[in-house]
Amino acid sequence: MTHPHTLPFTVDAAVPAAAFDLTQDEFRRLMRAGQIATRSERGEGEDAGRWRLTFQHGTRVCRLTVNDSGEILTQSRFHRPAPVENSQESATET
Repeated sequence: MTHPHTLPFTVDAAVPAAAFDLTQDEFRRLMRAGQIATRSERGEGEDAGRWRLTFQHGTRVCRLTVNDSGEILTQSRFHRPAPVENSQESATET
């Protein structure tokens, strides 16, 4: 899959908003605030004509597979583990 700069279609915000139990207005506000990450990937080879759109809010993920017209072919929701922070605790000798 490649990472295109623009999509040839739009997806109704109601779909990913519902996946996160948000209203469309809440979803758009969080997107503008950078609290929902997005990624789009264009299919190649046997996946040509399909796109994978991933939306992530915290540890929750909504992934859509759509065709070139923007018709949703599949939808999945799952949790992605939060990244582990590297914290080093210094030991104190007594």
